[in-house]
Amino acid sequence: MELLNKTLKGIKPIDELAKSEAIRYNDSLIKPIGSLGTLEHIAAQLAGITGKNNNSFDKKCTIVMAADNGIHEEGVSACPQEITAVQTVNMIKGITGICVLSKHAGAEVVVVDIGVKGDLHTEGIINKKISHGTKNIAKGPAMTREQAILAVETGIELVGDLVGKGYSLFGTGEMGICNTSTSSAILMALSGISAEQVVGKGAGLTDADYENKKRVIERALETNKPDRNDVLDVLAKVGGYDIAGMAGCFLGAAYHRVPIVVDGFISIVAALVAYNLNPKVRDFMIASHHSEEPGYKYAMNILKLEPMLTLHMRLGEGTGCPIAFNIIEASQAVMKNMATFEQAAINDDFLVDIR
Repeated sequence: MELLNKTLKGIKPIDELAKSEAIRYNDSLIKPIGSLGTLEHIAAQLAGITGKNNNSFDKKCTIVMAADNGIHEEGVSACPQEITAVQTVNMIKGITGICVLSKHAGAEVVVVDIGVKGDLHTEGIINKKISHGTKNIAKGPAMTREQAILAVETGIELVGDLVGKGYSLFGTGEMGICNTSTSSAILMALSGISAEQVVGKGAGLTDADYENKKRVIERALETNKPDRNDVLDVLAKVGGYDIAGMAGCFLGAAYHRVPIVVDGFISIVAALVAYNLNPKVRDFMIASHHSEEPGYKYAMNILKLEPMLTLHMRLGEGTGCPIAFNIIEASQAVMKNMATFEQAAINDDFLVDIR
């Protein structure tokens, strides 16, 4: 709890003066005012985060938190539970979606076993296992409050270690069968939104299994009665280690003043957990894509984030993050290389701000 408390107290607001200066500089570039849209918003946000107009991200990575969920025994996923372990190992082999897209973006993937069922003996996986998966939330709490805090602190610690190694742009990913169920449960507990609105088919379910999934999540909330005013209670009772670890990553990024990208549904629920712990963390988040999972839009609206991409994706793993890295770096290419009206010897008296 000491690390969590230190982090929460140490998160400072973004630099509004630097953000304003970035907006002013963007307006001076040879283009209609505001014509680069989201690229300009990203550039201003990055300036507020780092205090600099021009940022380079030579070392960037997506942190993938891998963990199993006891709710699997309720039949809420069509996938065998061992897929979590198999795919976690496959990430080290570089053959999964997040790996292919990260390689294309010149980014790395940091794979963390925070709660996979079974022991993984693959070199390259960071072993931060808290236990061999969580317990079945339909029957009782997923984990203890102490385990939830430890998982959050694991994410904080990992970001701190990576910042120390020169990484300056982060993404958030996960691997864990049934984590759309735990994410739905957290979102429902914190927002009061119904299962009918929030719960999706995850990796793919029949209509009958989909109805069962909604009933099981509702039963989990009734059984555990999480306190919506205590996000750690919600996390411990109906969450997962992967979500808690990612929440810690968001907190760690804000503490160290580095940008961090939100992936899809599980990632944005983790972002919501972090936001409930310290609202200032939101200004350090950049949303990548609009997930096809129905609960995503509700979490996005609560956080008031706007994803930059609509690609109809629902894979997870953090796959939206390396795609977003390309766009984030494009915003910095504009700031570094585009000429101003003064440099181009163009009078800008004709400009009209239509934003």
